[in-house]
Amino acid sequence: MGRRPEVFVRQVSMAEGQRLQRITRTAKDPVKLRRAIVVLMSAQGQPAPDIAHLLKTSEDYVRDVIHAFNERGFDALDPKWSGGAPRRIDEQTRDWICVIARCDPRFLGQPFSCWSLTKLRDYLVAAGHVTTISVETVRRILHERGISWQATTTWKASTDPDFTTKMRRILDLYDHPPADGRVLGVDEFGPLNLQPRPGRTWRTVAHPVRLRATYTRDQGVRHMIAALDLTNAACTTASATANRGASSWPSSRPCAAAGPPRSCT
Repeated sequence: MGRRPEVFVRQVSMAEGQRLQRITRTAKDPVKLRRAIVVLMSAQGQPAPDIAHLLKTSEDYVRDVIHAFNERGFDALDPKWSGGAPRRIDEQTRDWICVIARCDPRFLGQPFSCWSLTKLRDYLVAAGHVTTISVETVRRILHERGISWQATTTWKASTDPDFTTKMRRILDLYDHPPADGRVLGVDEFGPLNLQPRPGRTWRTVAHPVRLRATYTRDQGVRHMIAALDLTNAACTTASATANRGASSWPSSRPCAAAGPPRSCT
């Protein structure tokens, strides 16, 4: 088989040669840098096989770069990056993934109370939301939507079956107070007692200073009752003592019947 004919770049002017040298010194894109070196070495009389050997690439690549530079000039040095494959998961599906991640798995018939990335991925595939998806893609979608792994906090709910009805009646008083009466919001704060506060000190590892978590209350505990007058946004306060867990709510009557309400601070 005969030797392939040599291929060289066209005649390069002094300005073009200086531009190629500047690109080889300052180019940050490795593809553009390699192409500029190929063109510069070819302009210096180096044959394609020698250039391919020095750059650890193929002769076909060197010849393609030389032909492209001869046809398009310096534009041939810039890589033409493609946009990549189109997204297989549309925006609506991504929104559904975030909604499901924020739901309690038990509401969706799952036998656990917290999603892991693997369990969420398996549920999305089993429920038909996606045909296939990786755990990393699920993590990236949640991160893009601002959903992160966080510790849960406690909350309280009423066990009264008529809670919703009572709540709506109270909220209606907020919006439509009676013309011949006053709407008061009463709440209890307590028990008011001494609590140890954690601090800092130097101790042996695994042997911290232990503080008592509670104290014996021989004379009961004190509660603070506050009544907010929704008419003028002021409240009155009263303190009460409850022995052996007795309710302190009867002591709230003087709070509601007190004279002109004073502002709370």
